[in-house]
Parts: sequence; C-alpha cells; structure tokens
Amino acid sequence: MPLETLAEQSRFRLTGRLDEVETLCAGFTERWPGAVRSFVYGQSAEGRPMRALLVSRTGAFTPQALREQGIPLLLVQAGIHPGESDGKDAGFAALRELLGGEPLADATGGSPIETHAPQQDPLAHLAILFVPAFNTDGHERTGRWNRPNQTGPEETGWRATAHNLNLNRDYTKADSPEMQAMLALIRDWDPLVTADLHVTDGADFEPDVSIQVEPIHLGDPKLRPTGIGLRDALIGKLSAQGSLALPFYPDLAIEDDPTSGFMVTAYSPRFSTGYFPTRNRYTVLVETHSWKEYATRVRVTRNAIVGLADLMAVHAPAWAAAVRAADERAALLGGEDVILDITVDRSEPANETASPNPSTATTATSTTSTTSTTTVIDFRGYAYTRHVSPVSGEPVPVYDPTTPQIWRVPYYSGVLPSVTVRAPRGGYLVPRSYAPLIADKLTLHGLSYETLDRPVDHLRTEVFRATGADFSTAPFEGRMQLTVQGTWRAEPQSLPGGGLFVPIAQPGARLLMTLLEPQSPDSLAAWGFFNSHFEQKVYVEPYVTEIFAAQMLEQDPALADEFRAKLAKDAAFAADPVARREFFERRHASWDTRFALYPVLRTELTP
Repeated sequence: MPLETLAEQSRFRLTGRLDEVETLCAGFTERWPGAVRSFVYGQSAEGRPMRALLVSRTGAFTPQALREQGIPLLLVQAGIHPGESDGKDAGFAALRELLGGEPLADATGGSPIETHAPQQDPLAHLAILFVPAFNTDGHERTGRWNRPNQTGPEETGWRATAHNLNLNRDYTKADSPEMQAMLALIRDWDPLVTADLHVTDGADFEPDVSIQVEPIHLGDPKLRPTGIGLRDALIGKLSAQGSLALPFYPDLAIEDDPTSGFMVTAYSPRFSTGYFPTRNRYTVLVETHSWKEYATRVRVTRNAIVGLADLMAVHAPAWAAAVRAADERAALLGGEDVILDITVDRSEPANETASPNPSTATTATSTTSTTSTTTVIDFRGYAYTRHVSPVSGEPVPVYDPTTPQIWRVPYYSGVLPSVTVRAPRGGYLVPRSYAPLIADKLTLHGLSYETLDRPVDHLRTEVFRATGADFSTAPFEGRMQLTVQGTWRAEPQSLPGGGLFVPIAQPGARLLMTLLEPQSPDSLAAWGFFNSHFEQKVYVEPYVTEIFAAQMLEQDPALADEFRAKLAKDAAFAADPVARREFFERRHASWDTRFALYPVLRTELTP
C-alpha cells in the first residue's frame, strides 16, 4: 500500500480533500500500528472533524507518556490557510519516508527524488504530531482561483474559516472553534518546536523558501542563541539540498517596489510565529515561494520537515533544557520590564557594503541596540520593468523569470521595542463580571488562576485609566479594535466575591501579560472585549454644563486660575467649546468615575 497523496498521483497538478486526509491517516495507522496513532482533536464550525496524526517509535503516545519519558514533540501544523496546501502534501510524504515507506514521488512520474539517510532514526528519539488540515471548513471550499498569486495546484481551499476568520490572526483572542481546539491541543501536548507551513505572496525572485524562527526577536532574550542556531542549521540543510533559503519573509518594504528592499517581519502574538515565544517555545515559519512550481514547493517543504526532525533528534535535549530554564525565569518576571511589542528599525543603512548572504544581516539583531542594523544586500531577484498600469494608473512591476538579476537593496533587519510594561509583582485581579470570560481564555492558553471566594475591601491595587482611546474605523477579523493610552497608578479598589486572582509567578507570564495588559497589541482589550468601558454612558447638555461651570469658577479660585492658564497656553483648547466644557465636566461630581477605567486590576501583593 503506497499511501501516495493525490498530489503525487497527479504529478502535482492536484491536491486532495478531507476524505484523503481521513484515508491516509487510517492507512498510516494500519501500515505502522506500532508507530502511528490518529485521533480527532476538535470540530470545525461546520462540524467537520479536525484530525491529527502522531508518529513515533518511542512507544509514547499520550501527553503524559511523552512528559514522563522526556520525549520531545515536534508539532507540524499545515492548512491554517488551505490555499497553501504544500504542508499537507509534504507532511504525509515526509512522515511516510521517516517511517520507512516510499520517498516523495518525482513530478515527472519517474523514480522518487528524495531519500532520507540520517545517521540515526529521528522517530526513535522524538514524536511528531502532524495536523494536515487545520482549517477544515476552508479546506473544503475549493476553487480554481482561491489563490491567484500562486503556481498550482489547480484547485485549492479557501483562506478563511466558515466564520470568515483568518486563523493566523486568532491565536490570542481565540474566537473560532478551530483555534480553541488547537490551543487545547497545544496546551495538552506542549510541543517543544512547532512548524507552521505556509506559502508566500509577493514579488518574483530566485529564492524558493524562507525560514523564520522565534524566539529570536521576541520572547525570552536568553533563548535567542538557540533560536538562531535552529534557524541557521535548518537553512544549512535546505541549502545543501539545492534551495536558496532566506532567513526573513521576503516582503518588500514598499509594495510592488523592488528598489525599496526588504525588512524583517515583527510578528505579534496573534500569529503563530509571535505566539509561541510567549510560551517560551520554539516556532519555525516555513514559507515556500508562491511562484515556484507546486512540485518544487512540496519537495522543499518536505525537506524542511525532515530537516527539523533530524535536528531535533540531535539538539532536542539542549533545547528542552533551555525552555525549562526560560519557564523558571518567566515565573520570576514580577517587577521586571517586559517587551510586549516590537517594530522594525527603519533607520538608514549603517554602511554601503553589500552582503551577499541576507542571513548575515539577521544574526546580530538586538531589541536594545541603538546602532542601525540596516544593511545593503545583494538579493537574487529577476529582471523587471515598471510601467504605468492602464488599470490603476500606478507603476506596476513586470518580472522576467528567465533573466536572473542581482538587486542591491536595503535590508532592515533590526527591531526595536514599541511597548514595554513593568510586570506586576503579584498579578492581576479580575472582577466577577468578567471572571467567566477571562477564566475561559486563561484555561485555553494553559494559564493558572484562583477564584476569590470572599469579597475583598480596599485592596491595594493599580488601575489603568485611559487618557486616550481610539477605536478602529472598520472591523478587523470581526472585531472593532481598541488602542488605549495611559498608565497604571496606585488606587485602592474593592472586589466582590467570585473574582479571579491571576498570579504573575507562572511559566506563561509573558503570555499572561500579552492577554491582560491593555496596551499589548493582541490583548483582550485591544481585540475589543472591553470596548463598552471606553464608551461614555452619561451625558450632560451643554447648557447644564454652563450653569455648574459658572458656579465652579465662582466658588473655586484655584480652579479658575487653572482654567485661565490653560486657555492662555493651549490655543487648540481655547478654540474648542467641547473641550472647554469637558474641563469642568470631568471635575464635577456628576462625572462617571468608571469611564475609561480598564476593568482588570493589578496588584503587587497576593490577596
């Protein structure tokens, strides 16, 4: 029983549907009963099963057995974007070969094109958990033009779920049933390394794959050396197999303008690549290049999966020790400054010396350096022309893939902190009104908390009162996002019984701060879960404000002096009747003291 995919059978013209996933998973289990298990870990919005395949020769097939025996786990996640089907087809071929079956078939129908001859059998040292089709509903919404900027296969699935959500924006907010199932899988199995398999968009050029690894720019700084080592070792393996691999996502700094160069991608935790560093775990983003033939992309993805398995068989003990130490450090973050978001350093190149290998520009990236990390690189692109389009009226590049050309362009490889917050020494306090919502999210993410059975009066707490709140002008991923400005300040509060205490002293402290710090870009607040607290509910007619404001001016000379000084110093304020009235409304007894008050509190103590 060869267990070939439809992609191989069709010489990489087609890709299969979910019935193929079910058939192959059953076939793998039947052919290798001592090394393979298959199970359903969730259900999609439309009721489709979400299936995983566990492969190992260690005899450990449960999370508990893996932990007890110290077996490292590689999670291979495919099909988060079903149009990018490379990971599914490559994953089945890679696992089949690792198990001793047939190698990946040749696109011409001839002999297999790859063989795996490692010094040791990786499956004797680790387990691989393969998710072939994460977005099962999108996987079944097939069409010929679902992925127009990609060469093959002829028909693919759709990018979004049945709820029209992009799962690779849902890791923190976890709105979709698919992501909720995935987070439970991650929480229970705790993979040491997760590979998320994708296909790029963008310009046309020679490189066929990009490999990005975290923690390098994100997460615990002491994990960065091992993250860099993992990335460079995998790129080395792919290069030895004929790939031209990049250490960054080849996203032009200015869309459709190759002269603008490239920049490192600053992933936030809504993405898989940004999420796993908050858990002190490694993530590998594999992005094959959309304009390469499908057979090439599947082969390169297969090489990445097998290469990762080989690397884990050798390095997993050291990596596991590193993440355990990171877990211990995370539990001691109370009182420390923690970077919650980063931005690309767009400073000018430090010199004009071109680097022939873009990877040399990323190995020294630092989130604290004030020295420019921008360099000029020699990038292997194709010749192109830019003409004004009769459609849009804008300059549009036209690439000639028959004519390789070196692009000498800037590469912005550095990142800088954009949001840094001091972690509370005690933790967070959640009022009873939000306890069910936040408890569900914390449980999904594997974070611990305690229920406060009794009321707490005049607790020493910090509150976040927003000095500015900006709502998005359009929904994103089905939510009206919120950006707040402000700071935490000491202010005693009382809590009724039934609230939560969420201690900072836990391995997932970075993830906890990602979710509950209101200025974190992927916090629950940023995703709009508390928007009503930043909407004013009590209003005063202007003529009423005029009455009590006049009384306040007459009765409070200090307030009158403050008002006159602000008029003199702030021309915009002086010219704005609404702002002038609000000056008095905020100081009047009728003002809503809970307006713009973030409902979650912080404490320096354990209640």
